[in-house]
Amino acid sequence: MSAPWPEGNAILYCEGAFATTYGKTAHGLVRRSERYRVLSVIDSTAAGGDAGELLDGRPNGIAVHAGLDAALAAASEAGLPATHFVVGLATDGGRLPATGRAAVEEAIRSRLHVVCGLHDFLSEDPGLAALAAEHGVTLVDVRKPPPRDELHFFSGKIEEIGALRLAVLGTDSAVGKRTTAWLLVDELRRRGRPAELVGTGQTAWLQGARYSLVLDSLISDFITGEIEHAAWRAWEGERPAVLVFEGQGSLLNPAYPGGYELLAASRPAAVILQHAPARLAYDGFPGYALHPLEHQIRAIEVISSRPVVAVTINHEGLDRDAVRRAADAITAETGLPAFDVLRDGAGPLAAIAEDLLARRAERPS
Repeated sequence: MSAPWPEGNAILYCEGAFATTYGKTAHGLVRRSERYRVLSVIDSTAAGGDAGELLDGRPNGIAVHAGLDAALAAASEAGLPATHFVVGLATDGGRLPATGRAAVEEAIRSRLHVVCGLHDFLSEDPGLAALAAEHGVTLVDVRKPPPRDELHFFSGKIEEIGALRLAVLGTDSAVGKRTTAWLLVDELRRRGRPAELVGTGQTAWLQGARYSLVLDSLISDFITGEIEHAAWRAWEGERPAVLVFEGQGSLLNPAYPGGYELLAASRPAAVILQHAPARLAYDGFPGYALHPLEHQIRAIEVISSRPVVAVTINHEGLDRDAVRRAADAITAETGLPAFDVLRDGAGPLAAIAEDLLARRAERPS
């Protein structure tokens, strides 16, 4: 039975980080969320703006407020009293800053349930736990490791899944992998192709990905097994035509090397690679030059023995003309189609997936 979503009305805390790479959790929830009805964002540096306009140039009616009092008042006035306070920060190392802890205390005193995807577990903070108990609210730590007796070891069941499996990897962290994965899933569904996202991070869970895991909450022995198990649950529950796997970090990122386990466990038919052409260095690490795109493609294909079939562009720092030039340059360099799915839609990407489906159907069984 499906969960009775949305679970509640949420205010997103993103102080000082909205429309930066450190606000990517809030960005994901502003763009889509089934788990929560998103009411507003807190960020005093962007107060007065519309979150959708600030993020994507398209107003969506989610206001940005300077503080919790203003956000609560606006929610009450709209007849949608807030029930949840979601920490929308994605800080280096996943730590909650001191100002964030103070904001959590304020939210608890306002009788809001607090949900956090950082590595600092609020429920294990004695002061916050006592305060939450006093005010009758819950503290949810999305990245808290599951009990080991509930974890799964890789078994090879992935090979029994009949869906086309596609992995969305990136050339960096915070580059738009999850957003592209969701847009592809949505477009395939619009075309009548049943598709499911296998989410691998806290933001996908917060958005309501029903078949997901929080990869960096797991010890290494169980990562591939949990990826396989999430995919198997999606196959058993939905029988989708396509499974899209959300990548984490990037293969060559010095701080967040990710994708190895995803490639090993999901055994994808093909890989889609998200890239930010304007970036010169890995996000948050200016001393580490971003490896060339062609080098990253070769690394993926050597590790997975599967092709990269498209490059999707993160348009940060680029206007439409610059994106077009970047796409042409990528195609000339790699021979791969390149496009900006956030601005222009996932139609061309879904067409590639449909072509892969058609080719599978033509193979002798």
